[in-house]
Amino acid sequence: MRTSTGARGRPLALAAAALIAAAMPAAWAVRAQAEPPPHAPPTAISVERAARGAIVSAEAVAGLTRDEVAEYLTQAGMNTAGVRHGLDAYRIVYRTIEPDSRPTTASGLVVLPRNDQRDLRVVAWEHGTMVTKAQAPSVQPQQRADAFFFGSAGYATVAPDYLGLGLGPGRHPYGDVGSEVTASIDLLRAARTFTAEKQRRLHRRVLVSGFSQGGAAAMGLGRALQRGEDGHYRLGAVAPVSGAYDVQHAQMPEALYGDSLNPKQTTLYFAYSLTALNRLHHFYDEPSEVFNEPYAATVEELFDGEHTYQEIGAALPATPRELLTPRFIEWASSPTGSLLGALRSNDTTCTDWTPRAPVRLYGATGDRDVTILNAEHCVEALRANGVKAPLTDFGDLLHGESKRAALPEILTWWDGLTP
Repeated sequence: MRTSTGARGRPLALAAAALIAAAMPAAWAVRAQAEPPPHAPPTAISVERAARGAIVSAEAVAGLTRDEVAEYLTQAGMNTAGVRHGLDAYRIVYRTIEPDSRPTTASGLVVLPRNDQRDLRVVAWEHGTMVTKAQAPSVQPQQRADAFFFGSAGYATVAPDYLGLGLGPGRHPYGDVGSEVTASIDLLRAARTFTAEKQRRLHRRVLVSGFSQGGAAAMGLGRALQRGEDGHYRLGAVAPVSGAYDVQHAQMPEALYGDSLNPKQTTLYFAYSLTALNRLHHFYDEPSEVFNEPYAATVEELFDGEHTYQEIGAALPATPRELLTPRFIEWASSPTGSLLGALRSNDTTCTDWTPRAPVRLYGATGDRDVTILNAEHCVEALRANGVKAPLTDFGDLLHGESKRAALPEILTWWDGLTP
């Protein structure tokens, strides 16, 4: 493992369980249940009723003793040294906004430690790539390990599903940092209301972390909190793990021209992100402008929130160059117009602000999903803005392994920060 505060000098040519429901207002339709409901709540929302962060429903989805949390995390392959408490977890459906500011709803997980602390420090956890609605933390019990890790350590933990995942209507705008941030802020607002009804209070300063897709989301949320986009919360610290902070100059070039990434995985990332971002930025009219046949005919329907990783993988080719047209690859190498706009809309989470709260980044040279060049570029950009942000490189660890290595270090760091 190596910690640095600068680039490593690689050529920029590569840069390319028992359920416990406490008493809550009946209007929130709180109920304990082992399985999620089969359908999301109604999506029709009037502007007048769409106060961002307002709670639509709250349900207890898990209640674990300290020993049960330790067993759960052990089965997930995670460090259990920080397990200090049992916990209760709740699925919150709340009001938020679409990328175009239209009102909608989203869901997320709120985890509260079973301790005697009335005032709770807050962690916001931003999850990694998920292709089905059912994978989201508030719905899938096997996707709660990261939130449980922090919750059992004594932190109130807020883990948004993001738009279009979990019980959220519509498709997930994958890779859109803006909506990841608004969904996170609005869940923090809902969590503040929710915990107040339980006679507990959330600290103003939020400790933010996230992994993979959630790495850039974490940086974006940190920026938004520092800028005062919520009237109550402020940024306490940010610790992203293995995120794609610079798709234009790191992730995309390495996926197309480098040899360090898994081509099958990057093919899925290209398909998912390009179809999702096109709905927002419209850089193609027909899929065949970007995707080769026969994939152009089916690629958009693969990411409807119902197809599994296995189904999507079977329908996509083995490499990005088999998926993407030569014309698009050339365009992606020197993006212009709406494609450039789409990339720049998400690639600024390290470049256009000067964090006043401490920042630490984590990644791994051995990551075959997200090149560590992303983190190195982030460190360089922050340094250019006067911020010293160390990068811990976990060496040969793979993508998921980098997260499991980082979380105990992040917890130790945050435990030592003044609330």
